[in-house]
Amino acid sequence: MSAPNTLGIDFGTSNSAAGISVNGQPWLVELEPGEKTLPTAVFFEELPRRMRIGGSATQALISGEEGRFMRALKSLLGTPLLREERRLNGERIDFIEIIARFLREIKTRAEAATYQEFTHALSGRPVRFHSKDDARNAQAEIDLRDCYLAAGFRDVQFMYEPEAAARATAPDNGLGLIVDIGGGTSDFSVFRQQDTGETEILASYGLRIGGTDFDRRLSIDHVMPLLGRGSSIRNAFGPGTLPAPAKIFNDLATWQMIPFLYAADTRRKASDLASNAAEPEKLARLVAVLEDELGHDIAFAVEKGKIQSNQPDHPAPRIDLKELERGLIVPLAGEMVKSSLETQVDEIAAGAAETLVLAGVRAEQIDRIVLVGGSSLMKVIEQKMRQLCPDAQIHKDNAMTAVADGLAISATTAFA
Repeated sequence: MSAPNTLGIDFGTSNSAAGISVNGQPWLVELEPGEKTLPTAVFFEELPRRMRIGGSATQALISGEEGRFMRALKSLLGTPLLREERRLNGERIDFIEIIARFLREIKTRAEAATYQEFTHALSGRPVRFHSKDDARNAQAEIDLRDCYLAAGFRDVQFMYEPEAAARATAPDNGLGLIVDIGGGTSDFSVFRQQDTGETEILASYGLRIGGTDFDRRLSIDHVMPLLGRGSSIRNAFGPGTLPAPAKIFNDLATWQMIPFLYAADTRRKASDLASNAAEPEKLARLVAVLEDELGHDIAFAVEKGKIQSNQPDHPAPRIDLKELERGLIVPLAGEMVKSSLETQVDEIAAGAAETLVLAGVRAEQIDRIVLVGGSSLMKVIEQKMRQLCPDAQIHKDNAMTAVADGLAISATTAFA
């Protein structure tokens, strides 16, 4: 019996990709014209009532169209929120169905591009969806499997994302370390490879820290204080003041939580805070963000500033909050980024070191470090990896598609 038609899918927190193997080489589908990666984003239009995905969803948000934008859906896997129904565009729907619709569209576009039906999927998954919660980690894979089945696949198998990336590396003798930092997780694999391409995975490890966590930290440190985080609120029932509740600001800085903040009760709480604020102009900005649903605009501005700060030739990295208030700008020099992200970067370095321990390999034995994922290209990450394995060569040429390439290569034999 022949193996079923299997599509390799890298369903990521920030971006997704899909592909197959052609003559032993990865071939990634153009999920959008000229693009082999697709933003993992959805937009529910109000009129006509439909769900748009990828670049179209992002453009709808930027253009100010009426509707609801969502990103970082993968981060909800393994949490109770995933199966809670919400009312969107007149229908009650949970996030299992939203993710399934996104995956179904990937399936449809891949089938149109290849003229074949894909009945099975080989999906990447982080080593750990949740760093310290075994029950949630196990539930997350169950959730993701349910999403694929609801999308129309008959079956799905999973491969650790850094292991997929290792299988896509250029053949070379020696020991390598995959450092895969995606939107929501950081994953590591130590592998031994022959120049024939034969690859042995020695150990894999993962953490729930990724690029969206970097965005969150930068937003909390440098944007949320402008909206009232840390401000004093007068006690409505007596003398004295209390600090503004941190939760609303923390959620506003978190990609996947932003859509939940536009409910009437949250807007009412923000208005109450503003009316009793010692710095009312700051809390007035928070009210405006919620009333005008600007949470994702701020998140994109923070992400853009982060990217600018990583460009050595950029003259003035900054977070431009013009959508909120004309002329409201937060300078974002490299040292500010380094200081804000120090804790997360140290945790990532410790995760890489733990992977070496699990593999029984010393840092000086690593011949090459392969950086995978957009956030792995940040200077603070590369510097830490060079400190960890000073004798290793750094490879980053295939950072954006290595996981998808490895899944495409492996899809042929996934169900053989």
